[in-house]
Amino acid sequence: MPDLYDVAAIGNAIVDVIGPAPESFLVENGLDKGAMMLVDQTRSRDLYSRMRPEIQASGGSAANTIAGLASFGGKGAFMGKVADDDLGRLFAQDMRAGGAKFDNAPLVGGPSTAVSMINVTPDGQRTMCTFLGASVEFTDGDVDAATVEAAKIVYLEGYLFDAEAARRAFAKAAALAHGSGRMIALTLSDSFVVERHRAALMGFIENQVDLLFANAAELMSLFETDSFDAACEALRPRVKLAAVTRSEKGSVILSEGERLTVAAEPVQKVVDTTGAGDQYAAGFMFGLARGRPLQQCGKLASLAAAEVISHYGPRPAVSLASLAAQKGY
Repeated sequence: MPDLYDVAAIGNAIVDVIGPAPESFLVENGLDKGAMMLVDQTRSRDLYSRMRPEIQASGGSAANTIAGLASFGGKGAFMGKVADDDLGRLFAQDMRAGGAKFDNAPLVGGPSTAVSMINVTPDGQRTMCTFLGASVEFTDGDVDAATVEAAKIVYLEGYLFDAEAARRAFAKAAALAHGSGRMIALTLSDSFVVERHRAALMGFIENQVDLLFANAAELMSLFETDSFDAACEALRPRVKLAAVTRSEKGSVILSEGERLTVAAEPVQKVVDTTGAGDQYAAGFMFGLARGRPLQQCGKLASLAAAEVISHYGPRPAVSLASLAAQKGY
């Protein structure tokens, strides 16, 4: 099978609603700062009515990563589930307009398209309240074998691990990918995901994952330790490759017999941290798919993360390919 895609991603297909919020908004609405909370449709509509949205666009972690990949000039595909409604059609149009393949049939007669309300406080921290809607109806039947087998890297979104049907889809994708000599990448997505599914995630990582993305908090939660270094050492024998982000401290890349430190790209002002991890993964996988050295993959990843936190929204506002060329990356 020829290489048609740098990355094929599976994740929650979500429409993002993003807006600024004072700290008091979080307190008044009982929101845990910096967390991703799942809400039902009634709660979702209530919170939406109280927000001051500045951006409404297709989103979802893995979909954001594919958008970032395209901004670097990479070729990506996305698999996820939307409903047969206006937001579902908006999501599909956005993905295809960005150059990504998105062919999954919409859900008919079920819940509406997923929505994530992201309130950004003055310090740039994002607090997410997500109604998963149709996105969790993704099953192994929605995994396109031809797409998986034609991708250099198959990227799985940890948020989707909440749904049992989606776990079966992950297993199918992993089997197809490894059967074709492709790489499976997983992002842990959120500490709350890790806490809910620690044992199952660990088993999947040890048996199926080639490349793991995590931030420091997620990794330490996975191994139930307060020591970042201890968590890194515990992870090293379990995966071939890992990239762990540490906010302003940059990131650490772990591979067989090697530990690389990559500095964070300077940012004049942090406006909104939404999508930082998603774009880090985009830059890293773009570099990896194109055969770049690991240190350069990390630099591309840091560049993408820095760009996205300098403005509202989880996707690049300028060409990441142009930024990389200017930096000589």
